[in-house]
Amino acid sequence: MPHTVPFDLNKLRDPALRPIGEKLIVGERLTVADGALLFATPDILGVGAMADAANRARHGDRVTFAANQHINPTNICVLRKTCVFCGYARLPKEEGAYRYSLEQVLAESDRADGTLTREFHIVGGLDMQTGLEYYQTMFRALKARHPQVHIKALTAVEIAHIARIEKKSREEVLLALREAGLDTLPGGGAETFSAAVREQIADKKLGGMDYIDVHRTAHQLGIRSNCTMLYGHVETIDDRMQHLNMLRELQDETGGFLAYIPLAYHPDDNELGKTLGRTGTSTTGFDDLRNLAVGRLFLDNFEHIKTHWIMVTTALSQIALHFGVNDIEGTVVREKIYHAVGASTPQGLTLPQLLTLIRGAGKQPAERDSFYRVIREFADDDTGEGISAPADALVSAEA
Repeated sequence: MPHTVPFDLNKLRDPALRPIGEKLIVGERLTVADGALLFATPDILGVGAMADAANRARHGDRVTFAANQHINPTNICVLRKTCVFCGYARLPKEEGAYRYSLEQVLAESDRADGTLTREFHIVGGLDMQTGLEYYQTMFRALKARHPQVHIKALTAVEIAHIARIEKKSREEVLLALREAGLDTLPGGGAETFSAAVREQIADKKLGGMDYIDVHRTAHQLGIRSNCTMLYGHVETIDDRMQHLNMLRELQDETGGFLAYIPLAYHPDDNELGKTLGRTGTSTTGFDDLRNLAVGRLFLDNFEHIKTHWIMVTTALSQIALHFGVNDIEGTVVREKIYHAVGASTPQGLTLPQLLTLIRGAGKQPAERDSFYRVIREFADDDTGEGISAPADALVSAEA
């Protein structure tokens, strides 16, 4: 719920923002109309100042990160032809299609050995051959091999897909996966909840209310999760606010979300980008910062707002640390999905690089676990050398 936040209203250049600033000061919840105004105002610095004040009231100057590793076990997906913003998916016999064997998953996971990695982030396509047993076997093997590593795996879309092909309820699937080693859910697959938007960019994909239902079910089972919103394609401000309001309402109900992560749409190498006539970066720096700041101000029941440097660049993520953000995507190691649609950022960062980035914003870095509990903080003279991710964390896009 809202906190009272000390804030100097003189930092606002747009007079229309003053009522929002006044609500911030007394701890009054913002309305959907307030959120829409935050998206529309030209006073981006005013929005950022309010978000920064709200974030400092909760987290001070601390910025957390996780030492994580992405594993994408398959790019085969039944939505290959209808999810038009995606450049990662392939049909089973299409060139470039792959499905990891257990041995390949374990080989990929072994990059964690001797590093800081504490989390495997596992997501992929909706493959008809990767059902419940495939993931149960994978998770058990990963836990046996790396018992110290948290498994954050399978979006709501993947959970619903497995339930459908196995003819089981979503609850049954979640319980079986939890027993096999699943710890938390990532937030992907949300895109934008508006049915009209989904019809244009992700027809036949799990609907917004169903996404909410999967996360509600997970929360009721004690499985925490994260959430996202894909922005910068065909959505309107009203669509964004409908999406954020649905997330806020579920968080009011369950308290099960750990973090909100807005995701910038990338137009390269996908059908939607061709239709829209866009290449390169689809979003602006203003919009990237604004989405993070509005998330901090409107989602008052979320402790953590995260910037995804893979999608918006490390430089913009550094600036975002003064726009309401308290968490930054971690070491990653070999990310594939966003790079398949034109992301030109590195596929991983070493610990020294992350520390330099955070300190360069005047913030104090801290490593966290997957539940956002601080594991350790870093003294100013701690460079992280000698305990960083392996040299091949910075690999080329061929992977």
